[in-house]
Amino acid sequence: MRILKKLFADRTGNFAIMGAIAIIPILGVAGMAVDVSRAMELKSRLQNAADAAVLGSIAEKSAGVAQAVGMTSDGPVPLSEAEALAFFNAQAVANQSALQEAGIEKEKIESEEMKLDLVQAKVTKNGKDINAQLTYQATVKTSFLRILGKQGITVSGTANAVFQSQSFMDFYMLLDNTPSMGVASTTADIDRMIKATKNVADPGSRNCAFACHIVSEKGVPDVGSNYAIAKNNGISIRIDAVAKAVAQLTREAKDQRSYPDQYRMATYTFGETAMDTRLLKVAGLSGDLSLVEKTAESIKLMSIPKQGYNNDQQTDFDNALTRIGEEIVAPGNGLTAASPEKIVFFVSDGVGDSYKPKGCTAKLSGSRCQEPIDTKSCTALKARGIKIAVLYTTYLPLPNNPWYNQWIKPFQSTIGTKMQECASPGFFFEVPPSQNLEGAMKTLFNKVVHTPRLTS
Repeated sequence: MRILKKLFADRTGNFAIMGAIAIIPILGVAGMAVDVSRAMELKSRLQNAADAAVLGSIAEKSAGVAQAVGMTSDGPVPLSEAEALAFFNAQAVANQSALQEAGIEKEKIESEEMKLDLVQAKVTKNGKDINAQLTYQATVKTSFLRILGKQGITVSGTANAVFQSQSFMDFYMLLDNTPSMGVASTTADIDRMIKATKNVADPGSRNCAFACHIVSEKGVPDVGSNYAIAKNNGISIRIDAVAKAVAQLTREAKDQRSYPDQYRMATYTFGETAMDTRLLKVAGLSGDLSLVEKTAESIKLMSIPKQGYNNDQQTDFDNALTRIGEEIVAPGNGLTAASPEKIVFFVSDGVGDSYKPKGCTAKLSGSRCQEPIDTKSCTALKARGIKIAVLYTTYLPLPNNPWYNQWIKPFQSTIGTKMQECASPGFFFEVPPSQNLEGAMKTLFNKVVHTPRLTS
């Protein structure tokens, strides 16, 4: 008895005992932070997969949307639901690259890291809208929290998207009408233009595919210019094709709209003459698309008083995109006429030529900057929530032209890439002279108005 009393009265070694007891909750708390952080990372991956799944299931060219369009009444869209599940499962596994790099086989990822408890997709057609929803729930297996008896952490989420044809949108048509858009508009017209200019007096304009619009200081057209030759021979040049395409686009928008003012448009060019290069408002923002159509037909190639005027510095993309941004108020969500989305519809051959002594992305010629589009101005617009649709009219190589070989050829391969970088994702279309520009513009317009979007 005396020995037991002595044992209980002895306090030596208590720190070690208490430390051993305390280390369990300490490790549990520290481990909880690690496990919770890991669970949140996996939830983020699953949410990204869910977002991609609902968008992919109602993409314009998807089988599900084709099924929905063919439905005669509202209801579930089974093909889209199957596509959503397939997209999600593929993404949920593909996003575990770190585990695969660590040597864990793809088939074992779920059992090693987490278990999907629930994945449900619901896609329904409701009038002209197709609504997609995907809900998921997963148990993320713990490491440290097992000390406290917790085997897993539950994460869950929902993604919603809508393929909505009822969106309200304002289109700001920015049309490059600078001299380079005087190239003949089709391959056949280019051949005709080269033949028509084989005997012109100016050696620099012979056998040329460009129809420079030379107008004297007094405003009198030069009857001997390539522009006059193009007109006299019925040869279409690119800016003429652009003007016709915009007019056609307004008719397409009228046919597709479901409500008054659902689609409004404004048109701008880079100026009427080289002596006054600026963002020129041809038609202000209006829901009267017939008026916009009429003004679009009047768009002409920018005139110049003589070849080489102002060192040919008429294509200032930085200024045009900055100024059109000033014309656009904050974009809305497109759900009502009072809250329209804002889209800059930019048509150009993608080569800037302006006075830019600082910040030029290509080699300077004095203070003259010839460069592929500098996308900083595009980024600034997109940062405000403004979407940019880019129709790139392929810049044609001129291998027999010394100016082209020295200044443009070095960055020719990046022109289209930079134009695509300027565009919002999915809103880029390239149209070479061999293709129909009106059809290309219509295709791009339909991509914009029929693009599915996340709603939560």
